[in-house]
Amino acid sequence: MTDYDSYMICTAPRSGSTLLCRLLAETAVAGKPASHFHEPSVAEWMRRLGVEPEAGASEREVVEACIQAARSQGCSENGVFGLRLQRPSFAFFFSRLALVHPGALSDRDRFEGVFGRTLFIHLSRTDKVEQAVSCLKAEQTGLWHVAADGSDVERIGPPREPEYDGQQLQAWVDAMVGYDWDWNRWFASEAIEPVRVTYDHLSRDPQGVLRRILDSLGLDPAAAGHVAPSLRKMADDTNQAWVTRFRAERIVA
Repeated sequence: MTDYDSYMICTAPRSGSTLLCRLLAETAVAGKPASHFHEPSVAEWMRRLGVEPEAGASEREVVEACIQAARSQGCSENGVFGLRLQRPSFAFFFSRLALVHPGALSDRDRFEGVFGRTLFIHLSRTDKVEQAVSCLKAEQTGLWHVAADGSDVERIGPPREPEYDGQQLQAWVDAMVGYDWDWNRWFASEAIEPVRVTYDHLSRDPQGVLRRILDSLGLDPAAAGHVAPSLRKMADDTNQAWVTRFRAERIVA
């Protein structure tokens, strides 16, 4: 018996959220977390979730249908629902929840009015330069995730060699700092004390992090025992060279 009906992983790109989602899903008791509401478009939600509303359905009815589809896809057999929400997706997602629960007094009330009692998990990456390098390199190469055996898991563009770009890296650093600031400001305004997980801890001790989250949910931490990471860390010599160069250039500047 869990203490929560759902959980939301509050995060930003390249924080290890895909690894964490896979680990949680593999337990078979902690939902099947995914970015069900990633795009700022209800039409895209419908396409991704396979929703075909009746002719003449209102926007509220369409959003409700998308939520129901997401719950169906994101729940484990014990009824626990998992959601990953990237900070850039936040504003649109909660504006649509407001259609479903217009009388709710807060974002938290709206979310829990739809998904039940919720545990909020803040997954962040301490080193924003490394996070920025990871983002820029993934954008350029088209490769976002690699399996433990080295095969491609998520490639969204044709392969090409990465090229260092200090201005783009600075833009990503600024964005990552802003995403963390926005999440923390929201937690404070909503009286939320999230479970805090860092990329470094997740990379170093994935099973330990998984056990802690299961325990926080009121689930048996032993469910983590058979779970092993299915993704490989992608940082290489190029990443380290870019990090070193970027920091050196900022010092000089």
